[in-house]
Amino acid sequence: MEAEIRQFADSLVGRNASDHTVKGYLGDLQQFHEYLTREEDSEGKPKPFSVRELDARIIREYLGHLHWQKIEKSSIARKISAIRSFCRFLCKRRILPHNPAKLIRSPKVPQKVPNYLTLEDCVTLIETPDLDRPGGRRDRAILELLYACGLRVSELTGINIGDIDFGEDLILVRGKGKKERLVPFGKKCHEALKAYLQERCSEPAVHSAEPDLPVFLNVRGSRLTTRSVHYLVEKHLRSALRSNRLNQRISPHGLRHSFATHLLNSGADLRSIQELLGHKNLATTQRYTHLSIGHLMEQYDKAHPRAHTKG
Repeated sequence: MEAEIRQFADSLVGRNASDHTVKGYLGDLQQFHEYLTREEDSEGKPKPFSVRELDARIIREYLGHLHWQKIEKSSIARKISAIRSFCRFLCKRRILPHNPAKLIRSPKVPQKVPNYLTLEDCVTLIETPDLDRPGGRRDRAILELLYACGLRVSELTGINIGDIDFGEDLILVRGKGKKERLVPFGKKCHEALKAYLQERCSEPAVHSAEPDLPVFLNVRGSRLTTRSVHYLVEKHLRSALRSNRLNQRISPHGLRHSFATHLLNSGADLRSIQELLGHKNLATTQRYTHLSIGHLMEQYDKAHPRAHTKG
């Protein structure tokens, strides 16, 4: 079964699946394989398991094992998705006659309302980096871009010089599955990016000679990693919270949630927000309607003369 798992991982790479997806599916399938080979033979070695033995009963027993271990529903749902995709791959290779995971139901995962900042708190966080300190202009540009375009951290770190069109204020973003989309950015983000790039090197050289050079670099001149972005956002969050200029803590992804929520509250339609965020399904974007409804209720309570009147 290990050979088939490796072949499946190679097929995901060939289909331009993201590194995160490949790593997640591979880890889930390896755990599934460990479960299937948990019994030992007479020599004390794990009993081998052939993928041709896979059936719905075995998968259901594994799910029961996960529930017994009190694994979160969201994690179980992801593992089922990995097993279902793996079985689909085995069917295409004609290793299995049919997909035994096709009728396996995923647990209902409670929908979490994304955490986000108010507009004022977003501005406070973005303006936290000291522009006179090393890395200050870079950090300001990163925070501006995360909020201005609603980018995932992995998308931000993958941006190259040639992906930014300062004439049209557009940026080419490579999202999940290497899918590309164009996202506009505003004046403040334009200014922050220009200031950072001009500080780093002369603008003509950046745009003409090195279009494939990463936009955001670390102190060694290498592409900034997602871990580094998480660290710097957390650093500026702590600074703003210590000075009581910020009201709550969020993750870097919270700026993406803030971007979507503020657009929706300002009247943008869901389809447009879906395109800007790079969501494959509209259902993923619709979770922001819960935030919008909360905003409407808040405004109603503030404005309606009988909003708090008890009947």
